[in-house]
Amino acid sequence: MINLSNLQPAKGSVKEKTRLGRGQGSGGGGTAKRGHKGAKSRSGYSQKRGFEGGQMPLQRRVPKFGFNNINRVEYKAINLDTLQSLIDKTNTKLIDLGLLYKNGLTAKSDLVKILGRGEIKGAVEVKVNAFSKSAVEAIEKAGGKAIVDKSFNLDATADVVAIKVPVAIKAEEAPIVETVEIVETVVKTSKKLSDSDDLKKIEGVGPKIAGLLVDAGIDTFAKLAVADIEKLNDILATAGPRYATHNPTTWPEQAALAASGNWDELKELQDKLNGGRPE
Repeated sequence: MINLSNLQPAKGSVKEKTRLGRGQGSGGGGTAKRGHKGAKSRSGYSQKRGFEGGQMPLQRRVPKFGFNNINRVEYKAINLDTLQSLIDKTNTKLIDLGLLYKNGLTAKSDLVKILGRGEIKGAVEVKVNAFSKSAVEAIEKAGGKAIVDKSFNLDATADVVAIKVPVAIKAEEAPIVETVEIVETVVKTSKKLSDSDDLKKIEGVGPKIAGLLVDAGIDTFAKLAVADIEKLNDILATAGPRYATHNPTTWPEQAALAASGNWDELKELQDKLNGGRPE
């Protein structure tokens, strides 16, 4: 009967390790079981990867083809006939990287170059990374403009909104609340950090928390300045227990200073905080 006291490997499954180089007394003869000469009879031997006994190894016998140019710049090519189809579809007079992306013609990371196949039937302003000579001639011949512009604007239009932002100014005895009028450019559809204020400038707000605020519609300093503390706590609590430990009490005050451009006052305030928390 097999139990823990007599459990052992099956016969022949375990082989004893041969100890080499222990002299003639080990029973290995004059070579101590290392054989006659050669690399394997020397201590410290290790066979190199791809070694084929001294002949030309496979990785050297196979020829190389071409090379990778690290300075190569690859463009997404779009022809004039594609632009004309986009003009017929959207009835636009301005084509830029954001419009091409929204219509599924490019990705955000693409560098776009306009080529000369086809024709443009009307005056249109085109702003992309590069143009071919024939494309420039065709666009200008139709009364339009070919402008090299690398900026990515998801929305060509924005609304200018006046917002009343309460700013809490700490005094020795009691806080004084003032009202500052801020003119803010609000982008309607985009909720990306790249298209809004950098909320990470608020002490206590890191990249992940900034993403949570943007997803909740708080994507500018002005919006954060008027945000309710209870709403901010709800956003953090919903994201999980790791975020619920953060204290957003000072975030609106910091955001109000940032929105009004009072960076020196913001720095003085942040010097008094501990990770965004009031001491």
